[in-house]
Amino acid sequence: MSGPPVPTPLQVIPVLGIPEITRGADLAGLVCDATELLEGDVVVVTQKVVSKAEGAVEAVDADDPLSHKVIVERESVRVLRRRGELVISETRHGFVCANAGVDLSNVERGTAALLPEDSDRSARRIRDGIRARAGVRVGVIVSDTFGRPWRRGVTDVAIGSAGVRVVVDLRGTRDAYGRELQVTEVAVVDEIAAAAELVMGKATGVPVAVVRGLDPAILTDDPASVRHDLVRPPADDLFR
Repeated sequence: MSGPPVPTPLQVIPVLGIPEITRGADLAGLVCDATELLEGDVVVVTQKVVSKAEGAVEAVDADDPLSHKVIVERESVRVLRRRGELVISETRHGFVCANAGVDLSNVERGTAALLPEDSDRSARRIRDGIRARAGVRVGVIVSDTFGRPWRRGVTDVAIGSAGVRVVVDLRGTRDAYGRELQVTEVAVVDEIAAAAELVMGKATGVPVAVVRGLDPAILTDDPASVRHDLVRPPADDLFR
């Protein structure tokens, strides 16, 4: 009698040798130059290098630690909470995060990085560029660091995706005890982003990682989208 499927081991591989990114950088080409990609790999790229490559960086007053707040207000479509200088707001993408995703870390002094205009489109551009250069089918996730209500600490999540199933819907399947799952939907792109962050860190200068050995069924050519398939609509959100 056969048992449940045995999970295969995963590899999470930091991609070393990515240079400092400037506006117009070919991220797909840089990734292909820095590592050999295999069919079925998922490439995770941090938001910061995507923003730099796309020019989503603005000047701020380096001597005023609050000078970026005017950008935060502009990038917010709705402010949900304020506490002192902390702002939790909703961006035009639908993300709820601190300071509308405007960040002063890992950018040159006197500059602030904004979220990409369309992170799903950014991921598609990188995915298509890798396929054209390396001739392999991969998925691409753009990751960023978010805090979480009710829990301390931050973790990386997906803010853009291409070629990867964003949510794996397990409703209607059965658990190990034969019970039918009623509500379980797995945000697989967030799980992959968090795994990749373990080898990228926050101050290591490693902005790209490859996750290898995932179930091939996770890859898809459907136009899955973090923005449309993962972000909970306000009408379904109990906390907004």
